[in-house]
Amino acid sequence: MTGTSSLKDLLTRNLRQSGIYIAFVFIIALFAILTDGVLLSPGNITNIVLQYSYILILAIGMVIVIIGGHIDLSVGSVAALTGAISAVLVIQQGMPWWVGMLAAIATGLLVGAWQGFWVAYVGIPAFIVTLAGMLIFRGLTLQVLGNISLSPFPQEYQQIASGFLNGLLGGQGFDAFTLIIAAIAVVGYAVNSYRTRRRQIEYKQPVESMPLFVAKLLVVAAIVMAFAYQLSRSRGLPIVLILLAFLILTYSAVTKRSVFGRHVYAIGGNLSAAQLSGVKVKKVNFWIFVNMGFLASVAGIVYSSRSNGAQPAAGGLFELDAIAAAFIGGAAVTGGVGTVVGAMVGGLIMGVMSNGMQLMGIDQSIQAVVRGLVLLLAVAFDVYNKRRASGAR
Repeated sequence: MTGTSSLKDLLTRNLRQSGIYIAFVFIIALFAILTDGVLLSPGNITNIVLQYSYILILAIGMVIVIIGGHIDLSVGSVAALTGAISAVLVIQQGMPWWVGMLAAIATGLLVGAWQGFWVAYVGIPAFIVTLAGMLIFRGLTLQVLGNISLSPFPQEYQQIASGFLNGLLGGQGFDAFTLIIAAIAVVGYAVNSYRTRRRQIEYKQPVESMPLFVAKLLVVAAIVMAFAYQLSRSRGLPIVLILLAFLILTYSAVTKRSVFGRHVYAIGGNLSAAQLSGVKVKKVNFWIFVNMGFLASVAGIVYSSRSNGAQPAAGGLFELDAIAAAFIGGAAVTGGVGTVVGAMVGGLIMGVMSNGMQLMGIDQSIQAVVRGLVLLLAVAFDVYNKRRASGAR
């Protein structure tokens, strides 16, 4: 059936994703009130971007792993190992900062290939392989660092996670360059959304009515520009935000429009059907973990840059934060469902909650309880939706 859908129909058809966005807005509003507006202050918004960027990078790779029906428990240890290798080369041996980056990325790719081999070609469940990897790579981190911390990195390396682009176009009390980049992003989003809507109509898929479509674009534009304005009033456009935006756009396109992305969804949704359809399951699974290793190395570089050094205990619980971001953002426990954008929203929900509770002075133990309950409720909601859908059929 073609035509447009009402708001009620749209929310009913896509309750889970709509619910995530509504929950995100509600959580921001709640903590903005509870912190007397400090949460949305220019400096704090900048800090949220800097503090949680590496978790969001990990969440991009983790949601692809989960869509494929797997899990990766080793990403925190891999991030620690890649940061340690970079620190040894740059800080201890005095090599250029970019050599440390390349070595970290190469290490991440090798780790991903190692784990992908055991999962894809030997057939060991990813849970076991990455659990072993968590121990192996944590031990290697201790070996590489000699059980000591290394710091500081040169200024160029620190700029990866702590640098800003500002003052390029001036501005009275704000950075004009940041606002222009945000405006370009909004226009690009609007054009892409309009093209997607036209394709859906051509394929006789239901879409929201034009007024609802325009309203959605206006809301997104308002949020993005307000966010950019607050950044522009602080220190300008964070370099790590540009990196994160590039990764989000790239992997959104990969998951939605590439053959690899469709195969990942097929494997996670129905492995037997994917095999019968000619999908090269082993090859796809192998590259899922190579990609996760790559993104873990990028997160390791960002984290070591942010902390201006490498520590033996770095990356602790990063894997749990990344997994939580993917599940809260709409990924299904059984695989085959999830989006990169959803994982980003899930990660931001966790980040805003943590930051808000820190501003309120809530004890770390209570923060852990709240975050655990949010994850449990998100997965319970997914299970409830599946049961309701099965009952309807």
